Amino acid sequence: MTVSEQPDTYDDGEQSSDLNRAIGKQVKVLRERGEFTQKELGDRLGYSEDLVSSIERGRRTPQREFLDAADELLSAGGLLKAAIEDVERAKAKARVRHPAWFRDYARLEADAVEINFYNNHDIPGLLQTERRARALYHMRKPLLDEDTIEQRVASRLGRQKILTRWPPPMVTAVIEEAVLRRPLGGWEVHKEQLEQVIKLGQLRSVELQVMPMDRTEHAGMGGPFVLLTPKGKPQVGYTEVQNNTRLATDVEEVRILAARYGSIRAQALTPRESMELMESMLGER
Repeated sequence: MTVSEQPDTYDDGEQSSDLNRAIGKQVKVLRERGEFTQKELGDRLGYSEDLVSSIERGRRTPQREFLDAADELLSAGGLLKAAIEDVERAKAKARVRHPAWFRDYARLEADAVEINFYNNHDIPGLLQTERRARALYHMRKPLLDEDTIEQRVASRLGRQKILTRWPPPMVTAVIEEAVLRRPLGGWEVHKEQLEQVIKLGQLRSVELQVMPMDRTEHAGMGGPFVLLTPKGKPQVGYTEVQNNTRLATDVEEVRILAARYGSIRAQALTPRESMELMESMLGER
């Protein structure tokens, strides 16, 4: 089964853009009343000037922590805090909106009992931080509009809830060392991402391995892929290459991917060695 990526179409649901714009206008009015610049407000709240600007323009969904802190600092009298419930509800709806070409995989992933990743370009989406995911979508070519970026980020973060459900799926991942050293989004975003990967790697249901750059043999030269086992169903394979997605269900094809993944894991560092390497990376800058 092969599906080419088409212009995004999403499940029907209330768009959060109008809500974001309304809250953004409130933040701007309150900020100006308090005689703060965007940079000053960001510094006081612990956020960047760009983030404050994006929220005021309705291009970013404000997080609960931002609204809480801004309400207190700007003496909003609960105005911004009152919007938190609406924001959370809108975010929950946005999380179920996957592009049409991704829905088949997303449905299987949501019901998976085992997921195995081999990644040679970036961290698996299930392990990404919000800032890393947003940075990746911002650098996508052709360019994505801001609404699409926000929808995709929300959808990606929504998928991650399977890691904390009970029982969780068993998740393994082999990530190239080069991926873990490439600071996509800037060092602060990358550092946060490394910390998240290390934290998730300590879960009992997650095993992470690093493929070191000094290996002289590598079974994964054919590119990245996912092996996924839905509950009560046969294992399937999934690939994304140059805007084309493919869900492999043929038994022999899946068997080959599984054998290849076994070789990749054998060639990679052990989970303990991998954690030690990632922890050492945090102190390299």
